[in-house]
Amino acid sequence: MKFETFDPSIAEMIVASHANVGGLPAYLGVQLDELGPGTLRASLAVRDDLVTPVGAMHGGVMAALVDHVLGVVLYPLMERGQWAATTEFKLNYLAAVKKGRLEARSQVLSFGRRSAVVRCEVSNEGRVVCAAQGTLLISEPPASS
Repeated sequence: MKFETFDPSIAEMIVASHANVGGLPAYLGVQLDELGPGTLRASLAVRDDLVTPVGAMHGGVMAALVDHVLGVVLYPLMERGQWAATTEFKLNYLAAVKKGRLEARSQVLSFGRRSAVVRCEVSNEGRVVCAAQGTLLISEPPASS
């Protein structure tokens, strides 16, 4: 799919400034590794504090990573000032994650004026551990008063 609205300067700025982002992505240690036209590659280290007492990473960590990469991939495609909000997403957990790094790859499947559909695949130690897809609402900036 070709994305004529892709702004490489926005993509570069997002990747460069992501280390300073706060909130849940910062707590989890999400790193943006590559952001291209309709694609994103991000990663995070599986830390002991993200693993449950039974020895597997909590599914909420995977859900947070997926939600983050579903939205961020859209910003270089949208007009400045617009923002994306996940309206729904589905995850298929395919295997337990116990150690190593997660690598998430998102790909925009559909991009319209008001919504987008994005697919994400997460790998750990060379195996796919999660497949996901989500719909995001594209909102206009608030009107100036």
